[in-house]
Amino acid sequence: MSNLAVQQQAGLVPQTEDDVILVLQNSLYPGANINSVRLVLGYCQAAGLDPMQKPVHIVPMWDGKQGGMRDVIMPGVNLYRTQASRTGQFAGMSEPEFGPMIEEVLGGQSVRYPEWCRITVERMLEGGTIAKFTVIEYWIENYAVKGGKEKSIAPNAMWTKRPRGQIAKCAEAQALRKAFPECGSQLTAEEMEGKAMGAEPEPMVAMHAITQDWAAAAEACATTEEVTAVWKVAIKELQAAGDKAEYDRVKAAVAKRGKELTAIAVEHVEPMTEAEAEAADLARGVQP
Repeated sequence: MSNLAVQQQAGLVPQTEDDVILVLQNSLYPGANINSVRLVLGYCQAAGLDPMQKPVHIVPMWDGKQGGMRDVIMPGVNLYRTQASRTGQFAGMSEPEFGPMIEEVLGGQSVRYPEWCRITVERMLEGGTIAKFTVIEYWIENYAVKGGKEKSIAPNAMWTKRPRGQIAKCAEAQALRKAFPECGSQLTAEEMEGKAMGAEPEPMVAMHAITQDWAAAAEACATTEEVTAVWKVAIKELQAAGDKAEYDRVKAAVAKRGKELTAIAVEHVEPMTEAEAEAADLARGVQP
């Protein structure tokens, strides 16, 4: 198969497969194993894609069955953009919308990231109707961890540097798959970065002990101010411990108790007297 001529764009001199592999190894996939580059070329030939547009990525992933890392060929978000465009029904896509910024300590590293990203993809249906497909992806559920021998749950360099950009790619890929399911269902390289395949990754080892049941502490609070104070202390300890399940449990308990106390406060608000109402009207410039 190494002598098979690979057809290039019109007007260019045809090259052999080995020539193309050499180009890919020294440009788009520097340092990649030659067998992995061959897989890229085979993938592109089967799908009718131009390998020079880099529609797929070579992603080193942990294979639990083999007990080691191996290269996996995965589509990039740009491939789904291309496939959606080829249908002739792609009608546009919204700019990414981001949720509130959150500051946390993950794996001993201080990080700041948007809680979620929302993207809408539009598809033209028969008759000219435009259908909208909206997805929301949460940063905490998608970010790639550093991992390594320390099994760190801190985000890797790219997710630390580009917290909005990376989660936007994940949301866009999901929205494109939702709007154009015929284009494929495989997760993209951006979504699978830092994940394991073939087996569930081992649970992260807690680096610090949790001193008390923070969920119970939140439920015992009598005011919203107390709930806020408990959460400020709890969040630091839970993040340092690296126990995501416990973190989620406490966060849910804090949110629930906060809503309960807010509802109670609203129920006990006494109506204004007539004099207070007149004073309020005067303050707003309303003549009695």
